[in-house]
Amino acid sequence: MKAFLISAMQSSAGKTVMSCALMAALKRRGLRVEAFKSGPDYIDPMFHSGVLGVPSRNLDLFLQGEQGVRRSFAAGNADIAVLEGAMGYYDGLGGTEQYSAWDLANRLELPAFLVLRPKGAGLSLAAQVQGFLRFRESSRITGLLLTDCSQYLAEMLCPLLEQECGIPVLGFLPPMEEARIGSRHLGLLTAVEIEDLTGRFSRIAEEAEAHIDLDLLLKLAAEKAASGRRTAAAESRCRIAVARDEAFCFRYEDSLEALRAAGAELCFFSPLRDSRLPECCRGLYLCGGYPELYAKALSENTAMRGAVRAAVNAGMPTLAECGGFLYLQDELEDINGETHPMCGALPGHGFRTEQLVRFGYLTLQAEKDSLLFRVGEEIPAHEFHYWDSTACGEDLRAEKKNGKNWRCGYAAANLYAAFPHLHLAGELPLAERFVKACAEHEPY
Repeated sequence: MKAFLISAMQSSAGKTVMSCALMAALKRRGLRVEAFKSGPDYIDPMFHSGVLGVPSRNLDLFLQGEQGVRRSFAAGNADIAVLEGAMGYYDGLGGTEQYSAWDLANRLELPAFLVLRPKGAGLSLAAQVQGFLRFRESSRITGLLLTDCSQYLAEMLCPLLEQECGIPVLGFLPPMEEARIGSRHLGLLTAVEIEDLTGRFSRIAEEAEAHIDLDLLLKLAAEKAASGRRTAAAESRCRIAVARDEAFCFRYEDSLEALRAAGAELCFFSPLRDSRLPECCRGLYLCGGYPELYAKALSENTAMRGAVRAAVNAGMPTLAECGGFLYLQDELEDINGETHPMCGALPGHGFRTEQLVRFGYLTLQAEKDSLLFRVGEEIPAHEFHYWDSTACGEDLRAEKKNGKNWRCGYAAANLYAAFPHLHLAGELPLAERFVKACAEHEPY
């Protein structure tokens, strides 16, 4: 399997559009293409999946550990893997390069192609690239890609950059209306909200084919061993109800596979549209997403709210992260400031803030045994939300690398409910513990 990583100097530089354009163009060549995203982002993998029609997976060195990342990557089953970096190329934890896109490329020994949006810069762009090339002994930057760049500007910049930087410019994407993707408080709009996503990226792929040297890109990509084998699902021990709709769309594909491998049969349901939980389920997984955008519709579905409340109150093993956590509480403020009743299985009022709350990687410290954790364990997690709550919980101690710490979450024998997101396919057997607890619970 060949592989390469797409990154940039900073966020919002066009990495997702370029990555998806290359995926679509390579797929049009008849190649089997697989996508990965470095870091904890949920939204970009939705675009990858929308373009390719197959799941995209996260490779997160903090949440999964290096061995978990290597397992996920080595299980690839494609001709070519496209990895999209997060933030700027060297931007990692706490002002370091640790867990950055560069760290991932370096550990997996992958070439990186840097995406540049050149408007307003000429020779100065070469100076910046030179800085990136020299910043670490092995930058792994093998080529450059220009985006939102006219053909006239590309014809001027390509030879200049190649001469000054000593690496090839693989080509460019011209300014295109199709490449302008809207955003909201957590980043890009989700893929399902983009009208004619497939047609849009088909047109962008045509420009990629016309202006990017795909043969050279494939030549520069690294040849990596791949097993083509992902963890097989074990014989079913229990059914777990998994929320999945526009309001609850933030989950890791490898977390779902870890649950299946532990013996769970996953039964997807919509808190927006369904009136009851799937039959004979023994566990409940309420992932994150955008419940604040759909608070009125979620509230109006009183049958589902009642079913979830009854299940949690009856002791059904429940994993509720971020948006799922807000859904379990008494009420939630929507994007317009109106308050709506939620499930009422936990106390609390979810409300909007004007900035990201407790953003970034953190470690949860377990001070007692619970559904997912054992006393003394340190659990890697991630937060990314603009909504907060009047009742965030007190059962866990959260700490960031800079020493900042706080109490958070509900961690009981049958419950994990908190803002921090977890990866169930990391070093700790979180999926196995959740499935075991579900299997021992009476069906709903």
